Amino acid sequence: MQSQTFVFFGIVGSGKGTQVKLLTDFLKGKDGKETVYAGTGEGFRQVVNSDTYAGKLVKEKLDRGELIDDFFANSLIANILVSSLSPEKNLIADGYPRTISQSKVFEDMMKFFKREQVKIIYIEVGKAEAMKRNLLRGRHDDTEAGLAKRFDEYVNNVVPAMNYFKEKSGYIVHTINGEQSVENVHKDIISKLGYSF
Repeated sequence: MQSQTFVFFGIVGSGKGTQVKLLTDFLKGKDGKETVYAGTGEGFRQVVNSDTYAGKLVKEKLDRGELIDDFFANSLIANILVSSLSPEKNLIADGYPRTISQSKVFEDMMKFFKREQVKIIYIEVGKAEAMKRNLLRGRHDDTEAGLAKRFDEYVNNVVPAMNYFKEKSGYIVHTINGEQSVENVHKDIISKLGYSF
């Protein structure tokens, strides 16, 4: 079975991280292949904790709820792919691309690594539900104003970044209703991808 490539899109609070993990475990059980996880969230956290000047600048941006610069996100993902991706491994990108210019770079990366089929999984959650879930998480930076800003940022930048792929050959966008139980979201993803349990 050929290795697969997946890209997850979803607003903070959509349960994206949980679904990425569930899909990774499902794939491992299905075909035994290793999955390379290319996520910017983890990468940014490592940079922030690295006690470097770049870390300080990234932290300031994140604290203001801003998207991190394209070159930075591109280089983080490129690094992961260069060091870890091989033909026999699956790939899951998470939290990237987040702008149209990142989408163009991602497309180039996929061409370079000969990944012709890319499955995009968009976990759709409305603004009210996303706000409710994030406030329940109770993270210190999750204020209503901060969340509203992140939601707008998402709609203005990230959704167009995803829509960029809609007309591209080899890219399929699967929209999943994220306002159901974790289990049902996972089941929907699996069936949209054409697997059976």
